[in-house]
Amino acid sequence: MRYLEVSGERLSVIGLGTWQFGSTEWSYGETYDNVEAAQIVDRALDLGINVFDTAEIYGRGASEIILGRALSGHRDRAFIASKFFPIVPLPGTVVSHGLQSRDRLGVDHMDLYQIHWPHPHAPVSFTMRGMRRLLDLGAIRHVGVSNHSLARWRRAERSLGKPVLSNQVQFNLINRRAATSLVPFAKDNGRVVIAYSPLAQGLLSGVYTSSNPITGFRSRNIVNPLSSTRNLERAKPLFDALRDIANSHGATPAQVALAWVISHPNVIAIPGARNVEQLELNAAAADLTLTEDDLDRLSVEPKLRRAIPRWMA
Repeated sequence: MRYLEVSGERLSVIGLGTWQFGSTEWSYGETYDNVEAAQIVDRALDLGINVFDTAEIYGRGASEIILGRALSGHRDRAFIASKFFPIVPLPGTVVSHGLQSRDRLGVDHMDLYQIHWPHPHAPVSFTMRGMRRLLDLGAIRHVGVSNHSLARWRRAERSLGKPVLSNQVQFNLINRRAATSLVPFAKDNGRVVIAYSPLAQGLLSGVYTSSNPITGFRSRNIVNPLSSTRNLERAKPLFDALRDIANSHGATPAQVALAWVISHPNVIAIPGARNVEQLELNAAAADLTLTEDDLDRLSVEPKLRRAIPRWMA
């Protein structure tokens, strides 16, 4: 495993996203939540993965409970991150929700607590007051944001009065917007971009084509607007490049896609995992080094219809 060292933390460049823990929309079932989730977390620790990301909204707190149970006895090996969903972004609400997340995780503190989305009307100073209180209480160690523009990220820092360690955004070979401003800011200021959906909900796995489209929850346009057969056809050159590069390295297209994400400075990726085998493949991407020719082939962004809705930008 490869690591990023920033703000006194040593973070694995491949982490584990846990939206699927306890979330019925993924249809993984009780066996997954009760058995496989723990096996995935155990194996992640064995492989050197130490970044585990969850949120209060995932399974209405079930993800936090499942993750906390799986990490019981291994607290010193894990960098635990959760997120506050700012429906009511008042300072007191931030504090109470943060303490509830901490308790569901079964820990004395969270390493990173993030604002899941910017509120369209309330100023970020409201939530940052609550974050400062959580820092003072020792309930969290770092503050982060998610789905924030660079301008919002900077405002959050000014309001907090100290560094906001990270910004968790969608970043992959299809949605590359983070590379324009967020990644350079993180590199220059000792911050972190946490890439969620680094495989575009599985579309960069090399499995799906216009004749074999994605199905189920991830095919819903509001969840994954990239999944239409038209977009899959338009992305064919990218998919072909991923397969060719993967073959040249003895890797999988998904590993190449992950390696591209973490080839950027101060970026870590948090793919989910359906099983231990998938987790192991994701972790191995940390050791895959892409050549300049590989990066050149992957440099052309496919032009997809409604690929990145405004609310996901």
